[in-house]
Amino acid sequence: MTAAHTGACHGDGVRRQGLAFGLLATLIWGGFLVVSRYGISAGLRATDLAFLRYLTSGVILLPWLLRHSPGRLAGVGWRRGMCLAVLAGPLFIVVSASGYRFAPLAHAAVIQLGMLTLVSIVLAAKMLGERPGAIRLAGLVVVVSGLAITAGPGLLHGSSTAWIGDMLFALAGSMWALFSLLQRRWGIAPLAATAVVSVLSAAVYTPVYLACTGLQIFSVAGPAVLVVQIIAQGVLSGVVALFAFSRAVQDLGPGRAALFPALSPGVAILLDIPVSGDLPSAVQLAGLGIMTTGLIIAVSARRA
Repeated sequence: MTAAHTGACHGDGVRRQGLAFGLLATLIWGGFLVVSRYGISAGLRATDLAFLRYLTSGVILLPWLLRHSPGRLAGVGWRRGMCLAVLAGPLFIVVSASGYRFAPLAHAAVIQLGMLTLVSIVLAAKMLGERPGAIRLAGLVVVVSGLAITAGPGLLHGSSTAWIGDMLFALAGSMWALFSLLQRRWGIAPLAATAVVSVLSAAVYTPVYLACTGLQIFSVAGPAVLVVQIIAQGVLSGVVALFAFSRAVQDLGPGRAALFPALSPGVAILLDIPVSGDLPSAVQLAGLGIMTTGLIIAVSARRA
């Protein structure tokens, strides 16, 4: 077996591994959307969900961080660590959630996720030299087209202030894209990135939340609702999904990894079937199929 053949096999293995981590993150994010809507309907607010998310993930990963050079944040450094926490921490959720006050969910699905993908590819080309080939660009077009089809008629709805929400969605997508790019450029290990974002977010956001609202959350929702949110928000979304996405960035590059979040609305539609009993329309299923096809095309394309 030649060295070139061995390298090609290794590259294929890394690509398959990155694909698996990306799909795991997508599955969790889809469930996150469903569970978040369930929490909101039970009386919780977006700020409550963020509190449960970062408090839980911060507590889980604090012991790991304390064992790995806490003074230097596991080698990440305070400047870089704070930068990552700003981009992927509570501020990201506040910016994204605020957009729903002005524009409908369909706008968020296309604009935020589309901007995430576009900015990731552009920045990866400019800063990392990851030039997307024609095949990957074609896959990107297919993914965005499927996303627009899945969003459906909601894209045409919105008040006169919908542009404000659209700008917030675009900003949120750009923030997440920059987070994934900086993690790759700085060579930060996935677990270190996850721990730093979680612990710093908990350290900053938890005191602010408690000072503003106290412990009212425990009187608003019952224990069962809170347990479900803690598992979905803190354990799965705050730790597992963030780690899995960081691994996808490491294995595939930020340009390819940015395609996975675009699938989360379609996954949420499927996961919501046993929860609400609402069946997706034929158009939504077609859009999900188109997105999946585009993802396979884009991820399978070799690096330029």
